Amino acid sequence: MEIPPERVQLMPHFFINSKTVENDVIKITDKENYNHIAKSLRAKIGENLLLIDENQIQYEGKIEKITPNLIEVQITKSYKSNRGLEFQLYLAQSPLRSDAQSLIVEKATELGVDGIYPIFTDNCALKKSVIERKIPKWQKIMQEASKQCERAKIPTCFELSDMKKLLENHRFDRVLAFTERSTDYNLKDYLAKSPILKNEKILVIIGPEGGFSAKEFEFFTENKITTLSLGNLILKAETAVITALGNIVL
Repeated sequence: MEIPPERVQLMPHFFINSKTVENDVIKITDKENYNHIAKSLRAKIGENLLLIDENQIQYEGKIEKITPNLIEVQITKSYKSNRGLEFQLYLAQSPLRSDAQSLIVEKATELGVDGIYPIFTDNCALKKSVIERKIPKWQKIMQEASKQCERAKIPTCFELSDMKKLLENHRFDRVLAFTERSTDYNLKDYLAKSPILKNEKILVIIGPEGGFSAKEFEFFTENKITTLSLGNLILKAETAVITALGNIVL
């Protein structure tokens, strides 16, 4: 029986290991993917799937076999995925409470970040112990969001850090801090003068709802970090993240 086209279009893609690919056949045996495809989606033989491996090779295929512990997919087409940015984009952000942080993690993933660094700031809304417990949850959200928007790879939610340690341990071509006051440029003006270049590694820093402290502004000055505004409006932290990343990406 022919599968309705709308069913194929709604089918999410799945991340696989290249070792599961052999002779134009993909064998899905891992529990998470198997349960999602066979039990949650109730996929049938003959339906199409999108799959992608760790080398960012995208596979289009058709389900040929479903057993109690195996799904076999016949590959019909494969190609290098283009679902990614031409530069590396990272977000360093002071975590918010509950649903607001989940929204940030989801939307940052959709906007193409390669990773999120939870940073503890002076006005952080959460205790360090709470942040550390939530990191696995945020990583899971990033994985699911990557499936839904067909990302070429799953970004990483890194361990809790602070701005000083982060910049000591990692090198970035540009570090951009978004603040409500004491800014060097408006983001639009800055990008017009200094557009993002291919293969650059960019770090975007966004603080908590209470904003950065005077000490943290001194840190930006001492480390020659560019401070940017998003205009004259006062934005909630989650709105600021989406707006900043969206303007950089688009």
